[in-house]
Amino acid sequence: MAGTALQRRLTWLTAQVRDNRSESPSVHRLVLDVPGWPGHRAGQHVVVRLTAEDGYTAQRSYSLASPPEEPDLHLLVARLDGGEVSPYLTDELRADDQVELRGPIGGFFVWSAAADRRDAQEGRRPVQLVAGGSGVAPFAAMLDHHRRTGSPTRLRLLYSASTQEEILARDVLGPETTVTLTRGVPAGWSGEAGRIDADMLRRRTFPPDEDPRIFVCGATMFAEAVSSSLLDLGHSPSSIRIERYGSSGEPS
Repeated sequence: MAGTALQRRLTWLTAQVRDNRSESPSVHRLVLDVPGWPGHRAGQHVVVRLTAEDGYTAQRSYSLASPPEEPDLHLLVARLDGGEVSPYLTDELRADDQVELRGPIGGFFVWSAAADRRDAQEGRRPVQLVAGGSGVAPFAAMLDHHRRTGSPTRLRLLYSASTQEEILARDVLGPETTVTLTRGVPAGWSGEAGRIDADMLRRRTFPPDEDPRIFVCGATMFAEAVSSSLLDLGHSPSSIRIERYGSSGEPS
C-alpha cells in the first residue's frame, strides 16, 4: 500500500476533524478521518490547504504523527502568532469541521519495519532519531510503528523540548527515549538538561562504529547544528537524513 501511495498522482482529499485537543501549551493534536486515504509510511507528511471566502488559499506541510497502523491521521500543530494557517487549525477547528489535505508525501525521510525485515543487512543497523520541539512528530509515528510491529530493529530517540510541559507525544515515549530540557528544568528531573551538543550526542546516541541510520528533525538551526556535530563525531554523511523546518516554525 505504501509503495502505491508514493507512485500515485496526489489529489486533494477532504478530511473530517474527529478531535482537536491541546497537546502542550503551544501545540494542538488534530485527529482527522480521511476517506480514500491510501496509506502512508512512518515519516511522511501531508499538505493542508485552507481556502478563504474570496478564494485566497494558504498551505502548510505537517508531518504525520500517527503510524501506518492507525486509521485516523494525527497532526501536531504548533500555534504561531501571526501565522496564516496554524492559528485557524488550533483555535477554530472543531469536531466535524472539514479541511483539505494532500498526501502522503516523501519517500526519503521514512522508516519501515517491513523494509528492515526484507533487507536483513539493513535491518541490523540501528536507527537513531534526534528531534527538536515539534520535530518529534514523525518520530512519534516511527516509535509507535516500531512498537506495534514488534520490530527487532534497535531504535533510540534523543528529544529536545523547551520545558517539561512542552514534551509532545508522551503516549509513545518509552525507555528508548532520552529527553533534554533547554529551559526550566524542574527539581527531580531525571533526563538531560541543555541543548543537544556533541557531548550529549556522544553519550546518548548510537556511536559511529555501529553505523546507525540517523534521522534529524527540527528547526533549521537545530537540524544544521545537530548534523554538523554528528559529522564531527565521525558519522557518515550518507547515513544522516534531515527534515528542516523554516524560520517561521512551520515545515518548509
